Amino acid sequence: MKRLALAAALSLFAASAFAAPMTYKLDPHHTMVIAQWNHFGFSNPYANFGDVDGTLVYDADDVSASSVEVTLPLTGLSSFAADFDTHLKSADFFDAAKFPVATFKSTKVEAAGEGKLKVTGDLTIKDVTKPVVLDVTLNKAGVHPMTKREAIGFDATATIKRSDFGVDMYVPNVGDEVKLRITTEAMAPAAE
Repeated sequence: MKRLALAAALSLFAASAFAAPMTYKLDPHHTMVIAQWNHFGFSNPYANFGDVDGTLVYDADDVSASSVEVTLPLTGLSSFAADFDTHLKSADFFDAAKFPVATFKSTKVEAAGEGKLKVTGDLTIKDVTKPVVLDVTLNKAGVHPMTKREAIGFDATATIKRSDFGVDMYVPNVGDEVKLRITTEAMAPAAE
């Protein structure tokens, strides 16, 4: 009887340990934040916000207990054209000398169907903070084959207005709406 009680207690402990929220560190080499806009109706160029730093907490049993916090250093901004990168970082757009980072911090995470989430959060660009809703798809969660650590991957999309953040040079000729596409891979910390 004691063995059964002990086994039951251990299995309950193991189940609750497995169900606990997991904290992950975003992998900057496998995380991309792509912004795309319309340019005078002729093209739809894009830029990548690289060098992403952040933490993701995911609770599969209670997604409302999940969260994400991300910093996007503007040093990592790349439009794949050096002179345009310089212009984007200038006071005409992001004013990276004065505002060197953009940030996102979630305020609410909700289930939105099988493998889908709605993540609401505060996006801050040039010290202006506005709410943004990300439509998120869980790509995979499990042990990463290379690191042998727990890992998770998501894709997300959102649309924002750049004029809301004071990045409004050439609006409306250059589109005000910016489509964001995000892909991220994150790892649990290495065991000590």
